[in-house]
Amino acid sequence: RNQTQKKIAPESGGAWPIVGHLPLLGASRLPHKVLAAMADTYGSIFTIRLGVNRAVVISSSELARECLLNNDKAILGRPKSVAVELVGYNYAMFGFGPYGSYWRQMRKMVMLELLSNHRLNMLSHVWKSEIKMFINGLYRLWDTNKGKTNMVLVDLNQRFRDLALNIIVKIISGKNFGVDSEEGLEFHEAVREFIEHTGSLAIGDALPFLRWLDLGGQEKAMKRNFKKLDHIIQRWLDEHKQKRSKDDQDFMDVMLQVLDHEATKDCNYDADTINKA
Repeated sequence: RNQTQKKIAPESGGAWPIVGHLPLLGASRLPHKVLAAMADTYGSIFTIRLGVNRAVVISSSELARECLLNNDKAILGRPKSVAVELVGYNYAMFGFGPYGSYWRQMRKMVMLELLSNHRLNMLSHVWKSEIKMFINGLYRLWDTNKGKTNMVLVDLNQRFRDLALNIIVKIISGKNFGVDSEEGLEFHEAVREFIEHTGSLAIGDALPFLRWLDLGGQEKAMKRNFKKLDHIIQRWLDEHKQKRSKDDQDFMDVMLQVLDHEATKDCNYDADTINKA
C-alpha cells in the first residue's frame, strides 16, 4: 500500500451513480436528519458525494473543535460555486471567496477600517435610530388597527428581517428606506433572491459537465438577480463618488477613501468591484 496515500473517512452507503448522495438529501426527510442517521451508522466522521465532489461530514463537538481550532488553516478554503461566481462578483465578495492573498488583504481592510471598535461606536446611532423607528412603527400599526380587541396580529419574522436589512443598508450606504419605499422594496427583493441563490446548489456545482445545459434555469435567474443588484449598488456608489463625504461616513465612503490609497494592482478586481462586493 502507498504510505503517502491520504486516509479518507468512510463513505456513507446509499450513493447513486454519478449524482452520489444528492437524491438522499433532496428527499422528503430533512437533510440534517438524513445526516444524523448516517452518523449513527458510520460514526462521527464520514464522507458523502455531492455529484463529483466529496464532502466530509463532522458530527461531534470534539472533532469540530479539532477542525476549527487545531486545523483551521487546512479548512480555510471554500469550494467554488456557480452562485458566487455569477452573483458574488466572480469571488470578489471575499466572505464567499477562496483563502489566499486577496482574502487576507480584504479581511485586514474590513477589520481595521470597517469593523473596528472605533468605527462601530461612530455608527451606533444608526441602529439606535432604526430600532426606535421600528418600535414606533409597531405602535402606529397597533394604534391604527387595534379595534375592539385591542390586539393586532403582526408578522414579526418579516419585520425583524426588514429591520436587520435596513440597519445594514444604512451603515453601508447611508440609505434610509421609508415605509413602502420603491427603492427599498426593490433592494429587499434583490437581496432575498441573492440569499436564495447563494444558499442553493446549482447543477454546475455538483455536475460541472452538465453546467452548459442550465437545467431549471438557475444560472439565468442568477444573472438576472446580479444585474438587478449591481444596478442598485452602482447607483449608490456613483452618488458617493460625487459627494465624497468626510463627515458621518458610511462604509462606502470609507472604502472609497481606503481604495484611493491602497494599491489594488495585485488584485484581479478594480476598486469599484471590490467596493460593491
